[in-house]
Amino acid sequence: MQELVVKVTVGAEAPERTNQAFTVASAAATAGAKVSLWLTGEATWFAVPGRAEEFTLENAAPLQDLIALIIESGEVTVCSQCASRRDLTEDDLIKGITIKGAVVFTEEILRDGVQALVY
Repeated sequence: MQELVVKVTVGAEAPERTNQAFTVASAAATAGAKVSLWLTGEATWFAVPGRAEEFTLENAAPLQDLIALIIESGEVTVCSQCASRRDLTEDDLIKGITIKGAVVFTEEILRDGVQALVY
């Protein structure tokens, strides 16, 4: 099975890049890849209930639908430092999203056969 790790480093301030990351991750999941989506920087806020619903971009699928698809078929993780800087714990996040650190991200991207993309 193909594995894809997507790291999103931007949020609503870069809507097209943000949407591209979520679209690629969800398309890969739909195609059968094992997807791990990492939310870092301002993208961290999309892990908080209601925040994805606030994001809109013309001709783009609703972000909350893309996140739900990825949670259902893969993994969504928030960077631990990013969560800490925003005073967020797993209790503050959408059910199914976890918080992990750079060591776990590094382990994921260094596995054989893994493709990593950063947006």
